[in-house]
Amino acid sequence: MASPFLSITDSTISTEGHEDAFLGFVEYARSMISSDAEEDPDAGGGGDPPVPPWSWVVSKILKSCMAYSSGVTPAILLSDLFQAWSEQHRYLASKKRLGWKTPSEKRHRRTRLPHTVTIDSIYEKNFLSPSSVIEAVVIDAFLLPGTNIYLLSLGNPWSSCTIDLYLHRRYYDLLDFQILKKGREVYLTGCCLRTAMEGSGQPRLLPTEYLVVLLDEDQDEDAVLLGAQFCSDSFSSISFDAVKNGVTYSLYARQDHFDHIQHFLENFDKIESIELLEAFRGVERKAIILVDSDGAKLKFVLWGEQILLANLFSLGSMLALDRPFIAHVDNHNVGSQELCLEFGSATRIYMVPFTQQEEEVLLSSTQMRSPGSRFSNTLDQSQGLKISQITLRLDSQGSVDFKNYPFQLHVADLRDKMTGVSLYGVVTNIDKEINNSDTVYSVRIEDTTGAVVAKLHFVRYWSLGRLGIGHSVFISGLTCSITTGKLLEVSWFEKETGTCLFNQSCLPALLNSSCLHKLSHLSDISKLMKKTHICRVCVVSIEHHDVCLVKSHVICGCPVKERSDGSFHCSFCNSNCDGEVLDSFQLKVTLADESNQMFAWCTGQTATELLQITPDEFLHLPVVEQAMYLCTLRTERYIVAVVNCKRSTNRSSMNLEDDPVFEVARAQKCE
Repeated sequence: MASPFLSITDSTISTEGHEDAFLGFVEYARSMISSDAEEDPDAGGGGDPPVPPWSWVVSKILKSCMAYSSGVTPAILLSDLFQAWSEQHRYLASKKRLGWKTPSEKRHRRTRLPHTVTIDSIYEKNFLSPSSVIEAVVIDAFLLPGTNIYLLSLGNPWSSCTIDLYLHRRYYDLLDFQILKKGREVYLTGCCLRTAMEGSGQPRLLPTEYLVVLLDEDQDEDAVLLGAQFCSDSFSSISFDAVKNGVTYSLYARQDHFDHIQHFLENFDKIESIELLEAFRGVERKAIILVDSDGAKLKFVLWGEQILLANLFSLGSMLALDRPFIAHVDNHNVGSQELCLEFGSATRIYMVPFTQQEEEVLLSSTQMRSPGSRFSNTLDQSQGLKISQITLRLDSQGSVDFKNYPFQLHVADLRDKMTGVSLYGVVTNIDKEINNSDTVYSVRIEDTTGAVVAKLHFVRYWSLGRLGIGHSVFISGLTCSITTGKLLEVSWFEKETGTCLFNQSCLPALLNSSCLHKLSHLSDISKLMKKTHICRVCVVSIEHHDVCLVKSHVICGCPVKERSDGSFHCSFCNSNCDGEVLDSFQLKVTLADESNQMFAWCTGQTATELLQITPDEFLHLPVVEQAMYLCTLRTERYIVAVVNCKRSTNRSSMNLEDDPVFEVARAQKCE
């Protein structure tokens, strides 16, 4: 079937009310998805049409731009968005067809685990990675005819198909005790797919040890199981001498989160990685820190392939361990040994997933007066009233999760206890925090309502490539909190799921995607400084003394300094970078269009694109030929992305004298 968006052209897209054409297209795309959902009675499950979160749409558009570096069209973007949104919400209609009873209200308030795959996708790809997660419901349990092998028929709410699993023998007694029964929810990982051979029927999942049984404390049978099996032991009652004599434990933690109910489970406090141990020859291990009702903590340690189990856990979830293996580990901090829990051959894991609470959030003035938001106007008309509040989920720390917030958030909207925040703005300052053992950068981001400093925490080193002053960025996964000094602190952690940062100014696709930008004249740039401008220009001159050959750091794209001992040091990363440098240009250029001239600078790949020669090729030319070559570039025409690179402080943005105010962030020669 042909895409319904193939007939859409740039001329059919209105970005009226938006100075930024990119934001205008985002609103247009959201309105298209919403209107399509209104026409499809199954899209919203019979209720209000699903609302695409603003940050989700922006992220998908930028990912498409990364995938199609030569440029995108409205048809490409809308098709990708429509397909992704349809797949994400396909379960709303498919769960009606499957016919099992599922606790949909609680599942709706649970966070879908990373690495989750649908049963439909397993059939479509005929492949399943061992690290994939399957969130499933038991449809039936039965014996394979003529054998004593049990199979579970599994389905999930995102798929219209079911699949059979060969049950691992360590879980056979759960069938005898009616724990693994019809309607029971389970999490699986470490699965391998036995593909269907000729004449052998449908694909099936081979046995896996990594199965977690989900319990619901509001169900009488589950409450009895938890109370009878997990209320007699605690962390403080564990005796290693008793373990040696064959004593086993079923451990729990009590959490008084709700006054009217007591949880006989273990609460996830945090998940942390442990460095590889030389004594175990590099075998990877991961520890989940568990906290019981007395506040005592123990580590649940996973070894080697067992770390796949960590994919099934989420912060704030409640865990019950039946017969964990008890071991000693060395505590190097105090020079002694401490107990830890491990996943042994007889261990069973039960879990009550963290159910997100919800909170009503009032729309701020920035959303109420969002310019050109045809999408919000459509919602107002369809609901017959002005939207003034949105229901959002709370995370395990009680912070409001804005990941699914339908509108754009601005700096002025940021408050305490916000998580999953996304911002779109311009970088006005970047500094690395020197007095910090971790890799942390302070990045000042400014939008139309104000500016905020975000602390970016990286796992090892800066990993975002070239990012400069004046570049337009989209960043998601921000967390807001109040410090002891009663100041707002905005943080971003690279390792957290769902975090991303896109440098829009340096995207090659931006130059060739007319639906995402409006062409600017050079004379207009000084009037609209806080954005990325796309201009068609010609080269007026590039003086020979303005072309510098420098060593640049591969990781960040910044110039490096060579020390007296021959080593290289990057001031941006504040680290030695031997073996991580390459030759690059750093140049100043005079550009012009029919309205004005501009003096700008550029570096790296952009400078190479403007000069149309590599640093190595240019270096091997005699000086006279270098100057002559630069003269041949005059009147060459380019489409460029121009930003204002003046810092918010008095420091220069580069180590050049008389630095230009503007940077060419990206360039492409016009055909």
